[in-house]
Amino acid sequence: MTDYYEILGVPRDATPEQIKKAYRKLAREHHPDVAGDGAGSEDTFKDVSRAYDVLGNPEKRRAYDLGGDPSSPGGGMGGGFGFQDIFETFFGAATGAAAQRGPIPRARRGQDALVRLDLDLAEVTFGVHREVPVDTAVVCPTCSGSCCRPGTSPRTCEVCGGRGSVQRVARSFLGQVMTTQPCAACHGFGTVIPEPCTECSGEGRVRSRRTLAVDVPAGVDTGTRIKLTGQGEVGPAGGPAGDVYLEVRERKHDTFVRRGDDLHATLEVPMTAAALGTVLTLDTLDGPQEVDLRPGTQPSQIVSLKGLGVGHLHAPGRGDLHVHVEVQVPTAMDDEQAELLRRLATLRGEERPEARLAASSSGVFAKLRDKLSGR
Repeated sequence: MTDYYEILGVPRDATPEQIKKAYRKLAREHHPDVAGDGAGSEDTFKDVSRAYDVLGNPEKRRAYDLGGDPSSPGGGMGGGFGFQDIFETFFGAATGAAAQRGPIPRARRGQDALVRLDLDLAEVTFGVHREVPVDTAVVCPTCSGSCCRPGTSPRTCEVCGGRGSVQRVARSFLGQVMTTQPCAACHGFGTVIPEPCTECSGEGRVRSRRTLAVDVPAGVDTGTRIKLTGQGEVGPAGGPAGDVYLEVRERKHDTFVRRGDDLHATLEVPMTAAALGTVLTLDTLDGPQEVDLRPGTQPSQIVSLKGLGVGHLHAPGRGDLHVHVEVQVPTAMDDEQAELLRRLATLRGEERPEARLAASSSGVFAKLRDKLSGR
């Protein structure tokens, strides 16, 4: 079976636009009226046309990819290929009924808007209702989007008769060809505005600031976007409004660090409190909470408070609050305090404590040794 992809020089996953571009390039190079009769240009042109007839038609291409050869016996002038493609190849202009799609609608959809929304940790934890100011385009209150001065209306273009396009005859090696182009008088709209609205200068919309109410759900994070459908700028001539996207940016908190839906905080406690145990009060986003430190609490130990983290986005429940204990060792002591510590060390048999490596540290030094030895 003929490899049409190879003929056009495109990969098997080529897009329709890539296929069409490759066909136009080859058709210009090998068309008999351009390349002449030498080097088999006519046969090559037929092969290129046949390949495009199949690959340029979605249904035929699907059948071909499944192992069939649905090329038409007419030399590639079937559903995916026609006179319009030949003319567009050489002139880049639309022809015939395919170009006569009627006037362009004056009303078009407006653009989307992206607005940054700065939130505190408490707001992303519990959710919040916010009023967001937005500068955007709204329907002109004077003409209500008609673009015309009140009391007037659009007038049918006298040049194109309301079609939005005009036709002209062009000479080519194929003979006289009728081409269609947008009307220069009405810019393809089919109508003209004889008396534009003075408020919007004939745009049908004006700039204005308005306030949007939004309920921000719990659990949003920096980079989360909230879509407000139809709240963007109104299109020209009062066309449909675009959308507004609120992009969340979470402010840093002085105490808590967020990791996912969990919160982390560092709690500094005296050495005696870590050794003897105590109950401390910690100010959280939910108010004061008690933190129970067991006797013998070690440095870097973590105490978790369940359900005091950030709310889950689109799901019930909340993350946890993890409190990292940091034991404070006194750096300056008076004689009485030093004597008490020495007595404690004597009672514990630690007058001359011996230094030793923890089991976990041995692995670190082993890795360091291997790295230095090049292993």
